[in-house]
Amino acid sequence: MQLERFTLQGNYDQSRTKVLHMSMNPASVAKQRLREDQARLQEECEQLRELVRALERGGPIPANLEAAAGLPSSKEVAELRKQVESAELKNQRLKEVFQTKIQEFRKVCYALTGYQIDITTENQYRLTSMYAEHKADCLIFKATGTSGTKMQLLETAFSRTIQELIELHLLHQDSIPAFLSALTLDLFSRQTVA
Repeated sequence: MQLERFTLQGNYDQSRTKVLHMSMNPASVAKQRLREDQARLQEECEQLRELVRALERGGPIPANLEAAAGLPSSKEVAELRKQVESAELKNQRLKEVFQTKIQEFRKVCYALTGYQIDITTENQYRLTSMYAEHKADCLIFKATGTSGTKMQLLETAFSRTIQELIELHLLHQDSIPAFLSALTLDLFSRQTVA
């Protein structure tokens, strides 16, 4: 029993038992890797401490720490800032040109069709004729169907006064352009007669 206990504890008879040590002992290899990892991590930790100290001072980051920190160099940062500023300036110019072109397009639509078109809410458009008797005289259309290809006239106080045009051109003929043309002619004739 005592012999078994010694054997289980790793005791052996050196005269009868020979212990072989492997040249590539897995335990030794693992210990060596652990030491190398620990040394590498200690070095990285020290570099990060230096980087923190440099950042706290507010000075430039030393060149040897830029790579360790994974930060771009100050030269790269300056170049990136220039690119951002250039892109923002280009974006601002595009916005200005786009806004100018939108206003130009709206004026041309108003001059050609006689209607000022405003977006009131998503998929809703207010049309006000240049010949309207009152500022509040407007039509509101709602875009329906796939990709807003179908338009539906919503009821307004003004649309209730032109029921005969709605019935003829929208309900029977199913033509919004004919309806708007007839309405323009009607409003124009009211202004020239009056």
